Amino acid sequence: MDLLLTGGTVVTMNREREVLVDADVLIQDGRIAKVGRGLKPRGTRRVVDVTGKMVLPGLIHGHLHACQTLFRGRADSRELLDWLRECIWPFEASHDAASMRASADLTFAELIRSGATAALDMGSVHHYDAVFESARDSGFRLVGGKAMMDTGVGVPAGLLESTAESLAESLALLERWHGTHEGRLRYAFAPRFVLTCTPELLREVVRLSRERGVRIHTHASENSKETEAVRQYTGGRDNVDYFHTVGLMGQHVTLAHCVWLSDEEQSLVRETRTVVCHCPGSNLKLASGIAKVPELLDAGVPVALGSDGAPCNNTLDIFHEMRLAAVLHNPRVGPCAMTPMRVLEMATLHGARALGLEDEVGSLEVGKRADITVVDVSGLHAGPTAEDPLSPLVHSARASDVTHVFIDGQAVLKDGVLTTLDAASVMANAKSHVERILGLRQRARG
Repeated sequence: MDLLLTGGTVVTMNREREVLVDADVLIQDGRIAKVGRGLKPRGTRRVVDVTGKMVLPGLIHGHLHACQTLFRGRADSRELLDWLRECIWPFEASHDAASMRASADLTFAELIRSGATAALDMGSVHHYDAVFESARDSGFRLVGGKAMMDTGVGVPAGLLESTAESLAESLALLERWHGTHEGRLRYAFAPRFVLTCTPELLREVVRLSRERGVRIHTHASENSKETEAVRQYTGGRDNVDYFHTVGLMGQHVTLAHCVWLSDEEQSLVRETRTVVCHCPGSNLKLASGIAKVPELLDAGVPVALGSDGAPCNNTLDIFHEMRLAAVLHNPRVGPCAMTPMRVLEMATLHGARALGLEDEVGSLEVGKRADITVVDVSGLHAGPTAEDPLSPLVHSARASDVTHVFIDGQAVLKDGVLTTLDAASVMANAKSHVERILGLRQRARG
């Protein structure tokens, strides 16, 4: 069905980075058919007046854990390894398929409500079908996969799997979901991080990802104590250096965090064209540090943005991440390095690269999928006017400013109201499953 968005300020993110005032976007068969001024609605079945609003490519999370959203606020005041071993891994091991679905529903409801249309997700070890089912039903664009964990200190029995089991379940999920629903759902191998994966598992993931043409999504150099533990585990190698020795680098790989990269590792990331995902909210909350994002961008490394998991951030609002990315690096590199355009590129174009979808989404150009977010920046907190029209989007906007979200041309948020998910039911279901899991853990402790 045709759709015309008319009268908005269209942030194209095309090669010229055009921002078109009082412009229109025509959508046909789920793709962008025209972008420009004065497009006629003749014959168009749906017309949405977005006068006075910003129309931009759907925002993209380059690193996410939908399996963790149920546990928001349950793992505060810890560093990474303690956070995982004491809280998050035991919580993840308590999931059943129904609670995983509840966590995913809550995730996609929050993401859509805050203007996101796509994400690269790493699940827990089990029940990843439920995440895909949630994305399918909510209309969300998802590239994701189950976490792969065949070793590790402090890994609960409910998460520890054999190498063969990890590979077999990953392949089964790939066969069931990759490329389904007109390509909206895609699989990615997700070895969790160096400390939970044997070299045999990583090498087989490298082989299979190239054979099957799917992405690899993992963590690297998030925390200084984790990095030191990796050196001990690998006989002195750092994260990225070790990944390089097993072949796990390249433009089909997305590495989350990369806070503690050596100069040599930064060069490896650049030379192999590996994608990095910056998660400033998570890195600050877990006291992990601040990645050298301006230097990576200056070197030509595509750097996406992500919220990571809700328990290490407490919000999945990508406007929060854009604001942090825009100001966090200023004391070290000065106020000009992270311009609004550069930050928006991270949340759109580089996000698309992180998902391997740069030819499909990330900009408003003819032929690309109609993943579009409409934002009203006329509120008291964003007005009255700005010299740079992108400044309110990056520095002032909030999730509550998003009015419409379209994925493949279908409205998943209309006038601020979810259309594929019922917010009240999603929250009630989430609370019910949290209470069940907390009860199980309380009984286990005696």
